[in-house]
Amino acid sequence: MHVEDLRWFVVLAETEHLTEAAAALGTSQPNLSRSLQRVERAFGVPLFERERRGVRLNPYGRLVLEAARASTAAVDLSQRRIDALLDPDSGTVRLAFLHSVATTLMPDLLKAFRAVAPHVEFELRQEPAHDIVQDLESGEAEIAIIAPRPDPERFGWHLLERQRVCLYVPPGHPLASRRQVELEAARDEAFVGLQPGFGFRRVTDRLCREAGFSPQLAFEATDLATIDSMVGAGLGVAILPAGAVRGSDSGAVSVPLAGVRARREIGISWRLGTPLTPAAERFRTFVRSRPVTAT
Repeated sequence: MHVEDLRWFVVLAETEHLTEAAAALGTSQPNLSRSLQRVERAFGVPLFERERRGVRLNPYGRLVLEAARASTAAVDLSQRRIDALLDPDSGTVRLAFLHSVATTLMPDLLKAFRAVAPHVEFELRQEPAHDIVQDLESGEAEIAIIAPRPDPERFGWHLLERQRVCLYVPPGHPLASRRQVELEAARDEAFVGLQPGFGFRRVTDRLCREAGFSPQLAFEATDLATIDSMVGAGLGVAILPAGAVRGSDSGAVSVPLAGVRARREIGISWRLGTPLTPAAERFRTFVRSRPVTAT
């Protein structure tokens, strides 16, 4: 028994006449009879009483009619939803992004894209880089805004933004007036950083290691905005990308790091070998057409 058999059963139940039902369905009466036989075999009972002028549902048939109407309606609804998802003008993009771009890069991208594709919807996931990679692998997300670049053997990548790395210090700090500073000058400072597992935490740990010290962390946060606020409040210093927190009024001062070529690179990524839905492909094409920005 197929879904189409249930559709034909509903039409037959409503017309109560094999010839009329076959004509309405655009098929032959023998085809309709064979379809009805498949339905009755599936349920193990006859569903109609045969009469001289046609057919009439019996009590079993009335039960099946209720279920057939509900089942075909559910299938039709699912198909409409799938068609909507596959529509590049009104589909849904499953997009994961870093906490650190939630107030900077992401709003800019979404606003610009919605100006050209106002009916495309987004299913957004805000999370750290390691969770984003898992979502790309599982298919929970089709596209990601992520840093650092994930495994190039498994994921595609297009650079969107390259950020200079700075030392953020509290207002009035002795290093705040410097035009640039060696990271080694902050070795005795208390640091505010991200929790282990975040992609940028690996960057900051590496920079400190290369400068010859291990930072003493006063607090570990889950987003860059909190770090900026804590530095502004005087809890410690931090290594952050330039302009990481848009519109911040924390008072924290960013001082470029001298002798450090490190840049934080943020890009759009997707799983290789897996076709994107039309809406997601449209978003990827749009994003890749934008120039790379540098801070």
